[in-house]
Amino acid sequence: MILVGLTGGIGSGKSTVSAELARRGAVIVDADAVARQMQQPGSPLLDELAERFGANVIAADGSLDRPALAAIAFADPDSLAALNTIVHPAVGAEMNRQVLAQRATDRVVVMDIPLLTENPREGLQATIVIDVTEELQVRRLVELRGFDEADARARIARQASREQRLARATHVIDNNGSIDELLAQVGRLWSDLVALPQLPADFAIPKPKPKPKPATPT
Repeated sequence: MILVGLTGGIGSGKSTVSAELARRGAVIVDADAVARQMQQPGSPLLDELAERFGANVIAADGSLDRPALAAIAFADPDSLAALNTIVHPAVGAEMNRQVLAQRATDRVVVMDIPLLTENPREGLQATIVIDVTEELQVRRLVELRGFDEADARARIARQASREQRLARATHVIDNNGSIDELLAQVGRLWSDLVALPQLPADFAIPKPKPKPKPATPT
């Protein structure tokens, strides 16, 4: 197995790149898809979310009301931290299970993680960043996903900066141009990925890097 990470800011086009890598044979372990899967009616995770954020985050059919949860969770840093504390460990465990299921294969496994810059993982053989300007992110979110411009800018501001993502990248996909230019870059990226060495079948699952402790005042 070859194991790499994929990240990019909201509206960067990460889903398009992920789909193209899958078309070329990659196994995609998608953090957002896993989170949605774990938020279906009857999931224990929903009970935890309702207990913390209120019963109104559960829709009438028992599924998660994602806009209602987002309106509460993104309103202040404490609420967002509480959401991450509930969701991230459960999602991480399921992603690890999916990665381990591929451990004895020769596949390219892509861990698609929106917050990979904020929560980097040790042991990845490459970190792929989808790079776009902030203005293009805003335009895509408004025109293609129906965001209010102020909300789009607020979501972007809460994520790692463009500079922070690029500083951690081993491979950069520039998605400021046309779809043809994007796909050509993905083709070159794929050639690089399949040339990486295979991991041993007993490799240890990559864990999030510990956050540095603040310096003690002297």
